[in-house]
Amino acid sequence: MKYTNAAKVLPEKLIMEIQKYIQGETLYIPKQETDYKNWGSLSGGRRLLDQRNEAIRDAFNSNSSIEQLAKKHFLSIDTIKRIVYSKKNKFKI
Repeated sequence: MKYTNAAKVLPEKLIMEIQKYIQGETLYIPKQETDYKNWGSLSGGRRLLDQRNEAIRDAFNSNSSIEQLAKKHFLSIDTIKRIVYSKKNKFKI
């Protein structure tokens, strides 16, 4: 998180108004909701995980066992169960 001195970016009147409520402390101002990006959307990490999970679901639907998938993808059995039994898989079975 980057800190910015309010005196450098805000008008003096606004600073004086904010000082009525808080002085000398750090104040966090969150981004507007429209500025938020989903995890991995910029790096492509989310897309890679979605592709991996789809491959796991396809293999499970082609009769691979949960134990085999866990070993192949280096994931726990519980994680594989979460992937194959998720709502995204409801229409494939």
